Amino acid sequence: MNTQHNPSTMAAPLGPFCHASEVPGGSRLLYISGQVGMLPDGTIPEGVEAQAEATWQNIQGCLTDAGMSIADLVKITTFVVRAEDLRDVGKVRAKYLGDARPTSTTVVVSAFVVPSLWVEIEAVAAAKA
Repeated sequence: MNTQHNPSTMAAPLGPFCHASEVPGGSRLLYISGQVGMLPDGTIPEGVEAQAEATWQNIQGCLTDAGMSIADLVKITTFVVRAEDLRDVGKVRAKYLGDARPTSTTVVVSAFVVPSLWVEIEAVAAAKA
């Protein structure tokens, strides 16, 4: 439903994302606030990979609650505290995205409000109305 754009006038995307995503008029939009690796019971798992897994489960839960899926993601923004964690966060991301290629930005930040968190992801999805 959403149209991906990777213009031939640019270098190909450096990873599993597209350069631009076009959302048809009349679509339902879902804005998902920054999700972190917090489990339903409020605990935070040890390790960045476990936190990334919980983060993606939370995103999946938001999408499911709205009647959407990973395929409806248009844009994700990933924040990590440590650049050395990008590989592990990327492995988990690839597992959840599969063949989906939303637009994407990744930023390394100095800290989050809760110091024991190491990854946060916000997202935008669009689906037929």
